[in-house]
Amino acid sequence: MTIAFLTASVSRNAGGLYDAVRRLAMEQAALNSSAIRVFGLEDSATYKDLAGWRGIPVTAAAVLGPRSFGYAPQLLQSLASAQPDLLHQHGLWMYPSVACRRWARRSRKPYVVSSHGNLEPWVLRNSAWKKRIAGWLYENPNLRGAACLHALCEAEARAIRAYGLKNPICIIPNGMDLPASLKAPLPDWEDGETCGAKVLLYLGRLHPKKNLLNLLRAWTTVRRGDKAARDWRLVIAGWDQNGYQAQLERAARDLEIEDSVCFPGPQFGDAKHATLCRADAFILPSLGEGLPMAVLEAWAYGLPVLMTPECNLPEGFDAGAALRLGPEPESITPAVDELIEMSDLARATAGARGRQLVRDRFAWPRIAHQMRAVYEWCLGGGPKPDCIVN
Repeated sequence: MTIAFLTASVSRNAGGLYDAVRRLAMEQAALNSSAIRVFGLEDSATYKDLAGWRGIPVTAAAVLGPRSFGYAPQLLQSLASAQPDLLHQHGLWMYPSVACRRWARRSRKPYVVSSHGNLEPWVLRNSAWKKRIAGWLYENPNLRGAACLHALCEAEARAIRAYGLKNPICIIPNGMDLPASLKAPLPDWEDGETCGAKVLLYLGRLHPKKNLLNLLRAWTTVRRGDKAARDWRLVIAGWDQNGYQAQLERAARDLEIEDSVCFPGPQFGDAKHATLCRADAFILPSLGEGLPMAVLEAWAYGLPVLMTPECNLPEGFDAGAALRLGPEPESITPAVDELIEMSDLARATAGARGRQLVRDRFAWPRIAHQMRAVYEWCLGGGPKPDCIVN
């Protein structure tokens, strides 16, 4: 059995999707019962990150025209030449969806689509007219033709149904690896302002969906109203998208909190490990997610988490590994105050609960076996898995 993975980017430029797709591919390959191939679009970081696929064959097709659509005529030809038995597409709204549908019609073979949060209400409202056109032209037929749709959580499955899709859905979360060590040298961004301070960390894409402007507004109130907050620094780390970092830095200056906020930029590899080891807590005030790898990673590092319900990880609240906050500054402020007022022991205990949650429910080998059962069912070679909902 040959399984092909199809994604818009095979590099760090995909954000959390890079780790999710890469690790799933690696775990599928480790099961030794099928060959795994990966297909995607070439971008500025492709050749920096090919080694991260650990020997899995990767084809990155050159893009012609706007990167936002990703037209790559070589992609369909490469898929046809590989002759996979099943295709697993990750992500929506770009040319790989066109290539997936055309490949399926020509080969008469099944495919699975992972929307990765792209059918969530906030995402659909963003550039809504473009998505309506894309849906009519290619995405809706592609989604309707899938043998199975993959949701990361029950909330995403509900969003898929609300979009009007009636396909079978498998609910399987992303996985996460526990780091071998929780120690590292100080990160490069450590300076006189952060030295000795406790760190509240955001790590991810700098994008309006992440609601970081409201986080800065809430941080202003926290700093002015809580003396203990003067011992904390807010670190907003990640890769800039469409100049959003400049907007955030401007807001920090206008709010007169720039001395307590740090923008260290993207963090990868050893730098990312050092940043997570340096943090004391993690925050994600997002307006919408599928299932955020960033929160799972924070728990893997034993960090207590503050997050919105839109992060779709209610088990974190149930386990006492996360504090709930709303998207408005008036809701973020008391949650941050509560975190700051907690004892070091209480924060460490919450972080340990998150680490145990990752170990018990988000281990990659368990998730790989669940997905393999879905592939076999789609190919007519296995029983209907328990994770499938009609």
